[in-house]
Amino acid sequence: MIDQQVSLRGGAARLPVRPRTGRYLVLAAVFICAACGLVYELELVALASYLIGDSVTQASVVLSVMVFAMGIGSLLAKRLRSRAAVGFGLIEAALALVGGFSALVLYASFAWFGESRYALVAFSLTIGVLIGAEIPLLMTLIQRVDRQDAGGAVADLFAADYVGALVGGLAFPFLLLPMLGQLTGALLTGAVNAAAGGALVLWVFRRDVSPRARWLLIAANVTVIAVLATAALLAGDFERAARRAVYGDQVRVAVRTDVQEVVLTGAGRSSLDLYLDGRLRVSARDEYRYHEALVHPAMNGPHARVLILGGGDGLAAREVLRYPDVRSVTLVELDPTVTRLARTDPALSALNAHALDDPRVTTVTGDAFTWLRTARGRYDVVISDLPDPGISDGTKLYSAEFYGLVAEALAPDGRLAAHAGPPVGRPRTYWTVDASMRAAGLRPRPYRISGRRSGSVAGPDRAEGDADGGWGFLLAGKAATPALGLAPDAPALRSLSVPGLLDAGRGAEAGRLSGLPPSTLVHPRYWEGR
Repeated sequence: MIDQQVSLRGGAARLPVRPRTGRYLVLAAVFICAACGLVYELELVALASYLIGDSVTQASVVLSVMVFAMGIGSLLAKRLRSRAAVGFGLIEAALALVGGFSALVLYASFAWFGESRYALVAFSLTIGVLIGAEIPLLMTLIQRVDRQDAGGAVADLFAADYVGALVGGLAFPFLLLPMLGQLTGALLTGAVNAAAGGALVLWVFRRDVSPRARWLLIAANVTVIAVLATAALLAGDFERAARRAVYGDQVRVAVRTDVQEVVLTGAGRSSLDLYLDGRLRVSARDEYRYHEALVHPAMNGPHARVLILGGGDGLAAREVLRYPDVRSVTLVELDPTVTRLARTDPALSALNAHALDDPRVTTVTGDAFTWLRTARGRYDVVISDLPDPGISDGTKLYSAEFYGLVAEALAPDGRLAAHAGPPVGRPRTYWTVDASMRAAGLRPRPYRISGRRSGSVAGPDRAEGDADGGWGFLLAGKAATPALGLAPDAPALRSLSVPGLLDAGRGAEAGRLSGLPPSTLVHPRYWEGR
């Protein structure tokens, strides 16, 4: 009893191992807990980027809130230093439970409520407080295990913490995500976190903890690990239920690739919908309106050699191949799974008229920006069928530098057609694309068409509705501003005519925002919310 009281007041802990060994075990626990903490942080950033978009904003929110919360946690932990072992054990159990379930709750909030921003902030705050409380308690424990000068203890502690963060940061993208996915990966991390924290306290510091506290810690850790294990077993069922809540009951294909989540719904060609990271990118009901408007104005002129950037679904290529004098089409797509589905999925391949099987089409897997830097040859037409410029992962693909590379790839009288977002819903974004093209020496002409007659449940993108301003495009020339029109050999189109195009140009021009600076790699300017 006297020894226990001395220990509680800050005296040397009664260890089952030598002090030096005890110090190494504490540092091992620091290493594991730091790795788990960074996995939670990266998992929040990654999932928020998938669900909300704009990875720069989401990373900034998560990191700033967590760092702020860590300061609060460090202050709150001062009250627990007299019971450092018990406090650390309970904090690790709580951190394991909150961090382990963070991905699942974030996904559930997105699937059933359509909003995950508030959950993101709440988890960032809670996890940050718990991580911040670790360091003061671990400092107390390591000093009680093996007395050393404060500077040496701090150096050892932070060295283990930083190395653990490195391992966790590398394990997340290269091990956890590809092998287990977001949900199961977070749950497994929580179980490891609880086991490490519980083992340190219940073994190394077991003589330093009262029997009542020991049983409390055992019950807490067993319960947390059991709950996490049960959730991991049910993660597949949960994911299927959440997917049905987001995409409906007709999900046929759901694949998590290295780039994005790809989902195909609908029973056949006429009802097919393609979602990328939860955003509706293609709807068979009216995709022709988008693709006809994107492709055919650019084909008004020489069009023997065509380059398509993005467009892995094959629908832009379908429109290009309707011109019999097209000799070659090069399609550059980042995600090979999309092009594979465009060839092999019965509904999608029927919708794109098996365009990617045409011998004139060459598909290249790669980043459009990187590919353009080494591209050889000149193209009569470049079709930029890329993700929305408001999504920060694709910001570089709407920069002045990118359009400079496109200009280099264009023949002297070549034309570029680019999807640029809705000019009414997000005018600054749309006209910043225009300014970025001009900064690269291109001469763009704006035009817009109405989008879906009913709004998209997945948010604005290539399937955006009239309520968000329809679809906005820019047709740019290298030598001169191209005229809006259709080629003499243009096929019969369902939604596009020359008078309609002229109206589309006048409608877009009427909303011009002048004087906007271009977006560059070092100064991206696509900031408007989606």
